[in-house]
Amino acid sequence: MTDKQWNDLVAVVNGELLSPLPVGFIIDSPWLPNWYGISILDYFSSDQLWLEANLKAIEEFPQAMFLPGFWAEYGMCGEPSAFGARSVFPSNEFPHAFPCISTPGQIGDLETPDPEKDGLGPLMLNRLKLNQPHIEASGHKIRFSVSRGPLNIASYLMGATEFLMAMMTNPEETHLLIRKITDYLKGFHDHQKRLFPSIEGILMLDDIIGFISQEQFIEFGLPYFKELYDHDLPIRFLHNDASCMESVRYLPALGVNLFNMGFDTDLNQLKELTQHRVTMLGNIPPRDVLAAGSASQVREATLQLLKSLDDPARVIFSCGGGMPPGVSSENMAIFIDTVKTFNP
Repeated sequence: MTDKQWNDLVAVVNGELLSPLPVGFIIDSPWLPNWYGISILDYFSSDQLWLEANLKAIEEFPQAMFLPGFWAEYGMCGEPSAFGARSVFPSNEFPHAFPCISTPGQIGDLETPDPEKDGLGPLMLNRLKLNQPHIEASGHKIRFSVSRGPLNIASYLMGATEFLMAMMTNPEETHLLIRKITDYLKGFHDHQKRLFPSIEGILMLDDIIGFISQEQFIEFGLPYFKELYDHDLPIRFLHNDASCMESVRYLPALGVNLFNMGFDTDLNQLKELTQHRVTMLGNIPPRDVLAAGSASQVREATLQLLKSLDDPARVIFSCGGGMPPGVSSENMAIFIDTVKTFNP
């Protein structure tokens, strides 16, 4: 993000109403490689192609904030790989991490990884370090430390169904697993901030909190997320595009002040449930409208969103969730233009 974009982001999160209204998107490997015209594997394995794809995005859409910006990642494999999860990388499909814990009884033997050495994390951060001069030459800086959330990582280490079952059948072992992951993530985020002093925000992505009850979130989610977000940073960002109604009211207690949700939620309601203390990043349908919709459908959905808001403050206009595969430059430009020319 540029200095101006970062300052605008902080201003929106602090409740200022910008003119024109702000636009932002989470972009990463599901969208960038094929949009740029390369395979997903090429994007993951070439520093130059990774950099060029990200540079093309910021050059083609300078009016949009791309979050976290120049994200070095390997899909869902990064953090699970540090715990020993086997990963597969098809040529032009999303990579996948396989479970490495067969039973809750194995959790006690699991070692907490070293974030500076274990798994794919060091490769991700070294990619950023090697490309930092080029990123800064483009007028941008590395602003966020980034990771998947602790429940998301646990679901990959055990399997999603097995992890959710363990919450009910083996709560002690489940807490131990989340504790080990949280300790790793604290070190991983601290390591990122040491490597890149320009970091002033934290982003975690965790959809598993959308699959558990309010009571389970309070027990297995809230204390660990609160610990991870306990940083004196101006931006504390959470992505969960599964259901959020069981947990969203607790976002202020976690310390979260920027939230990217699923598209099937009403922003007015979410703002009310969070006491108007959390900025919302959303919220048109990503796949069915932004990717698959016609130009007129994108414009209409965007206008409906704009007109539906009781108050456009503390909203960054986007899709509900990260940028999906298949979004065209034309649909992106229409969305951005519709927001930027709207007079609230």
